[in-house]
Amino acid sequence: MMILGLVRWMQPVHGYDVRRELLSWSADKWANVQPGSIYHALRKLADEGLLRAVSTEQVGARPARTTYEVTPKGEDEFETLLRAQWWQLHEPPDPFVAAFSFLPAMPRDEAAAALRNRANLIRAGIESMRASLDSDWVRNRKPVHVGWMFELWLARGEADMAWCERIAERIESGVSYLPAELEGAEGWSGWEDRLPDRTANAE
Repeated sequence: MMILGLVRWMQPVHGYDVRRELLSWSADKWANVQPGSIYHALRKLADEGLLRAVSTEQVGARPARTTYEVTPKGEDEFETLLRAQWWQLHEPPDPFVAAFSFLPAMPRDEAAAALRNRANLIRAGIESMRASLDSDWVRNRKPVHVGWMFELWLARGEADMAWCERIAERIESGVSYLPAELEGAEGWSGWEDRLPDRTANAE
C-alpha cells in the first residue's frame, strides 16, 4: 500500500524518488518497507497492472530509470487497501509475546532484569520521539498528521514501558505464576520448579 500510495501521490515518478521519500519517512522502521525491495515491488505492481511504466530514460552511465503512474486498477486497489487498514484492527505478530508465553522457563531474576532492560530501551526511544516531535523538522516541515502519528507511538511506548516495570516488580515479589487451583494439578508439572519457595517467603 505504501509504494502504491506514494506513486499515486507523486506521479509520474521513478523508483529513486519513491525510495528517497520512503526513507525520509523512516518507513523501513514502522511500515515494513525495505529500501532494497522497492524497485522489485514497483516492477511487480506493474506486472499486476496496478502501475503503468510511462517512460524509461538513462543519463550517462547511470542505471536506467523507469517512471511510473497508477492505473485505474491501481487506484481501485489503493482505495481498497487504504480503507481496509482504516476500518479494521490488525495486530502485528510480536516475537516478545511469544517469548513471554514461556515466562516460567526464565529464572525470575533474569526475567525481571530483561523486562527492566526492555523498559529502558523503550524509554530511550520515547525520548528520541519526543525530541523529534518538538523539532522544527516535524512542527514546521511535515504535515500535521505526522506529529499525530508520533503521538500514537509515544502513547504506545509509554504503556509498554509502564507494563514492563510493573510486571518486573510482580516477578521479583515471588508471586506464583499459576492460580491456586492449578498448582500441583496434572499437566502443570513443568511449572513447578519456577514456582516461588513458600518456605523461604514465610521465613
